[in-house]
Amino acid sequence: MTFSSPIKTIAVFLVTVVLVSCTSNDRSFSPSIIEIVDGRSVISKEEMIRYAEECRIDKNSLYNWENRWVLYLDENRLDEVKSGLEDRFKGLEIKVFAKPFYHFGREKNCNKKSAAQWSHTIMTANLIADTQLQDEYMEYHRLQFEEWPEVSNGFCNALFQQVLLFRDGRQLMLVISIPAGENLDELNPKTTENNPRVDEWNSIMAGYQEGIENAPEGVVWIELKQVKSGK
Repeated sequence: MTFSSPIKTIAVFLVTVVLVSCTSNDRSFSPSIIEIVDGRSVISKEEMIRYAEECRIDKNSLYNWENRWVLYLDENRLDEVKSGLEDRFKGLEIKVFAKPFYHFGREKNCNKKSAAQWSHTIMTANLIADTQLQDEYMEYHRLQFEEWPEVSNGFCNALFQQVLLFRDGRQLMLVISIPAGENLDELNPKTTENNPRVDEWNSIMAGYQEGIENAPEGVVWIELKQVKSGK
């Protein structure tokens, strides 16, 4: 994976990210994502908040970028929530990212205790259309912990609690979790401190990724920001 940002930090994270509010590192939580692509621009923020409340979805689990709405929720609720969305927002495209194909976890990969509370950032990008290169990208990630341990070491140094990558077709969803109260912009540079092989990894990964539809020119990773009630 690689991310692009004006400040060129780890995996070159995109725009300066705004961290979403806290959720615990509940071991019973199996992360998954549902995305609604509102091609007709019929969904308002208020309607999505109301839907989340009616369905007892954590208010901190709703994100948005332009006409894309994302719910970060437990895998056990995928079918229920997807069915409800299909009933409420008929005819809109709904994507399910059920399980991450890449999962860095602090306790497993750093052998260190996780923070009690986390904040999350969610971003999205596309893989390029070449299927052979898509396969190469997946293989890089399958072997990353073994052949590129410097990447996960960088995550450990930066206090990352987890890094997840999901895929649906060409589209990728990225979740980065850090301790609540920390600032991702301040932590990012720690992934590359005295760790030049991470820069090499980032450079390779950049060749496999491109922006989603309607992404600004030159922007690969789009941040989906937390939706908050009120103005």
